[in-house]
Amino acid sequence: MKLSSFRFDLPSKFIASHPVENRDESRLMVVHRDTGKIEHKQFKDVIDYLAEDDVLVLNDTKVFPALLYGSKEKTGAQIEVMLLRELSAEHNLWDTLVEPARKIRVGNKLFFGNGELVAEVLDNTTSRGRTLKFLFDGPKEELYGIIDQLGLTPLPKEIKRKLVAEDRNRYQTVFAKQMGAVVVPGAGLHFTPHLLKRLELQGTHIAPVTLHVGLGTLNPVDVEDLPKYKVDSEFFAVSSETAEVVSSALKQKKRVCAVGISSIKAMESSVSVVGGLKADDGWTNKFIFPPYSFRVCTSLITNFHLPKSAPLMAASAFCGYDLLMEAYQVAMKEKYRFFVYGDAMLII
Repeated sequence: MKLSSFRFDLPSKFIASHPVENRDESRLMVVHRDTGKIEHKQFKDVIDYLAEDDVLVLNDTKVFPALLYGSKEKTGAQIEVMLLRELSAEHNLWDTLVEPARKIRVGNKLFFGNGELVAEVLDNTTSRGRTLKFLFDGPKEELYGIIDQLGLTPLPKEIKRKLVAEDRNRYQTVFAKQMGAVVVPGAGLHFTPHLLKRLELQGTHIAPVTLHVGLGTLNPVDVEDLPKYKVDSEFFAVSSETAEVVSSALKQKKRVCAVGISSIKAMESSVSVVGGLKADDGWTNKFIFPPYSFRVCTSLITNFHLPKSAPLMAASAFCGYDLLMEAYQVAMKEKYRFFVYGDAMLII
């Protein structure tokens, strides 16, 4: 398929600027691939579509407060730094984006807070990219603590409003554990501890994977010939416990439901030679678009995605292009909310 297939008109009014008050009371569209039937539910109703010994696969990545504001030495010019990923824990090296990039050169020192945090620019990586070294001699946990204290939640630019205090909590899943993402796995935002407990009590297995969602997942695809598109690499990890639970469910013909495109990417990057899931970790640049043969998950919970986005293409590959496009037209007619703070879709 071509990029042009994933262009559609999405008025900005459909992009959710705030989450609903109660996470599990967002709307849920249920799409049946076998019949094309579309149902309209509340997210908490997802429990009705999962049963005993089914598996719900969650991405337990944790968004860190990656947006830092500081100043340059000598000039005092105000600068913005977005931490993308840690390159070396031993040497405090980070891959970052900076603004205004033209004023931030190799050798510059950058100061954050009241001088609690100082970084030196070591390299230019792209037009806006810089490698920074934090000049910090204390324990690693203390450095992370300072970043957590000074940093702000990196809301996507598509959410056109100022950051508010509640974003630190709401732009985070309730099961987040592994620090490393700069973009929240949006499908996971709808779960509450109460809903997860109800699922466990009915015998549905909760299995975590990790994929640290990077800023690149928000970038619109800009190559018409999709196989030529290059995706930024993201770190993933699948534990032996999760691999065993998922592989067992597949053998028993039970449902394996991925929560979010990032969970699918982690699993599809860890498929064993016999078709189950294997324990693995590393970096993946998997780009899923139609046609694609999914080898692990049998159902998918995802949000409503933006035009020309990689998550939209992955959802299309899972749902079927025509059915997904029909569902999106229904979603706009029924005033569903799009993007990370929006409503959810269950594809079964």
